[in-house]
Amino acid sequence: MHHLIYCTCPDLETAERIARHLITEKLAACVNILPGLHSIYQWQGQIETAREHLLLIKSPEARYEAVEAAIKTLHPYQLPEIIAVAIERGSAEYLKWIDSCLHTH
Repeated sequence: MHHLIYCTCPDLETAERIARHLITEKLAACVNILPGLHSIYQWQGQIETAREHLLLIKSPEARYEAVEAAIKTLHPYQLPEIIAVAIERGSAEYLKWIDSCLHTH
């Protein structure tokens, strides 16, 4: 099983730092950075608005705990968004590519 993990970041520098770390440490095969995210959320009883960058992290389910730990270490937010969604279906070749990048079977 594979995951698509979502994580919002406050700026491009943070997004790139986390993405490069996940790839370098073989915790993810690919991380897309989507800039220009406009987030509206509730935090400590207030409605907040922020410009953010969204990470789309492709990783095997077995690496989730390590991905979460790495994000929490590198992320400036007190409570970063880290949400994993199971990839129920996908191109067999692409999913094999994810595994080949991370040497999992």
